[in-house]
Amino acid sequence: MPSTPAIEAQRRRTFAIISHPDAGKTTLTESLLLAGGAIHLAGVVAARGAARRTKSDWMKIERERGISVSASVMTFEHQDLVFNLLDTPGHEDFSEDTYRTLTAADSAVMVLDAAKGIEPQTLKLFEVCRLRDIPITTFINKMDREAQDPFALLDEIHQKLAMDTAPMYWPAASGQRFAGMLDLQRDEFVPYHRLEAGEQGFASEERQKRGAADFLLGVRDDVRAELEETAELAREGLPKFDLGAFREGHLTPVYFGSALRRFGVLELLAGLAAHAPAPSEQRAMVKGNATDVAPAREDVTGFIFKIQANMDPKHRDRVGFFRICSGRFQRGMTLKTAAGKGFNVHNPLMFMAQEREIADEAFPGDVIGIPSHGGLRVGDSLSEGGDVVFQGIPNFAPEILKRVRVRDPLKQKHLRKALEALGEEGVTQVFKPIQGGDLVVGAVGALQFDVLDERIKAEYGLEVVFETSPYQAARWISAEKRADVDAFIEKSGGQMAEDVDGAPVYLGKSAWEIGYVQDKNPAVRFSASKERAA
Repeated sequence: MPSTPAIEAQRRRTFAIISHPDAGKTTLTESLLLAGGAIHLAGVVAARGAARRTKSDWMKIERERGISVSASVMTFEHQDLVFNLLDTPGHEDFSEDTYRTLTAADSAVMVLDAAKGIEPQTLKLFEVCRLRDIPITTFINKMDREAQDPFALLDEIHQKLAMDTAPMYWPAASGQRFAGMLDLQRDEFVPYHRLEAGEQGFASEERQKRGAADFLLGVRDDVRAELEETAELAREGLPKFDLGAFREGHLTPVYFGSALRRFGVLELLAGLAAHAPAPSEQRAMVKGNATDVAPAREDVTGFIFKIQANMDPKHRDRVGFFRICSGRFQRGMTLKTAAGKGFNVHNPLMFMAQEREIADEAFPGDVIGIPSHGGLRVGDSLSEGGDVVFQGIPNFAPEILKRVRVRDPLKQKHLRKALEALGEEGVTQVFKPIQGGDLVVGAVGALQFDVLDERIKAEYGLEVVFETSPYQAARWISAEKRADVDAFIEKSGGQMAEDVDGAPVYLGKSAWEIGYVQDKNPAVRFSASKERAA
C-alpha cells in the first residue's frame, strides 16, 4: 500500500523539550536519541572540558559553556513511528528562539528537576505552550537524587500551571532509597538498576507483575510499605489519564525517572508514541480566505520557523528550518513564498543536530532544511502554489537594547550587512533609527550578545563593541488609520526606528516613558510582540 501524506502524518510525533536550565533536558534528549537508535554511545554529557557536548550542542559557545543556545532538530524512528525532536535552548537568555521553535511542535515534554519543581523559566515556556494550545507531557527527572514529595510536586504543577496531573507511574522513594516505579495502569513494578559510568543500555527493561514471586523482590521493607500506601493514594486521589483532556491542554501525564541513568526514558517514549498528537490542521489564509490546512492536503505547504547560518564551517551556508504542514515533499520541488519568490529545493536536508543528510522525501510533521544564500526569512510560508499564508512566527520586544559599532570605521558597511543578515536569521533584533545614528540591536538576555559577538567575528571577520544605548524598551506601533501612525512618527522622529521588515518601532528611554507616551496618543497601539506572516 503506497504511503500518502495522511498515512505518513499519523506516523509522526513532532515534539519539543522545554525546561529550566540544569533540569536535565539535554541529557534526556541524548537518552531519547539512544533509545531511538539515532546515537550509539551515551554518557558524553557527563564528560568534562571540551568533550562536554551532546549531539544537539554544536556551536562553539555551547561546547565551551556546556549549555544549549541554539534550537536543534533531531529525527529518529522507533517502533514504526518517526519522531522529530526539537531541542530548544534551556538557557533563560534564549527564550525567543525557544518561542519560535514551539510554533513547529505538536506537543512538548516539560522536564522538571525532582528537587526543585517548577522554576521561573519553566513557567515562562509553559505560558507559550498554553498560548498555542500545545499538549504537555511531564517528565520529573533526577529521582535518583533526593527529591520533593511526589504529591507536593504534582500539586505545584496543578497550582502554578492550572493543569490536572495524571501520574502514569509512581516512584518508590528517591535518592539513595530509590527502588524503581509502579506502572499505575498495568500494576507492574519497574525495578531501578543504577547504571554505572560507561555502562550502556537502559536501566528499565524488566517488569514484575503483581502476584508474581518476584514482585517488589529486593525492595526494602520501608520502601515497599511506603510505595504501596502512596501509590494507592495516587490511584484514588489523583485524576486518571484522559486523552481528550491531554490533547486540549487541560491535563498532563506525568512520568518519573533519571535521564542520566536512562531510567524511565523508554516509558516516556512509549507514552509519546501512544498519546502525543500526530500533525493536525493548521490555521492559514489560502487565496485570501481563512481555512484549515490538513496534513492530507495534496500540495506541499509549510513555514520557516528558524534560519541558521554556517552550520557547516567549511561552507558559508544558510539553512531555513521548514516545518511541513501538508503534502508529500520530494527532492527537486519548487516552493514559493506568498510574495511569489520561488525556491528550487535541490538538496533538502534531514537533521541530526549538526550532522545532516539529503532527504529525498518528507511528510507532514517533518522538519527539513532548505539551503539558500538569502531570501528566506523566519515566518515565511512556502507552498507549491505560493497561495498559503500560515499564522506568523512571533517576534518579542527585546529586554536589552545596545548600540553596536565596529572597531575599524572603514568596515561600517560590512557591519550593517552582517547585522541585517543576523537579524533576518533571528539571532538578534536590529532597529535602524529613522533619523540616522548607529544601529540599535536588541536581545532577550545578555548571553545573546556574546553569541552575536562570536558570530560576527567568526563569520564576518569583524571586531565589534557593544555600547550602552539610551533606550531601554522597544514597541511596535500601529493604528486603525495610517495617518495616525504617520503623525506619530513625525512627532516622535528622534525615537523612531524601523525593524528588518521596515515596520515602525518606538524606542523608549524607560517603560514608564512608553506608558506615558501611550496615554498621550490613544489612537496608536504599542505592542510588545509582532507576528510576521509572509
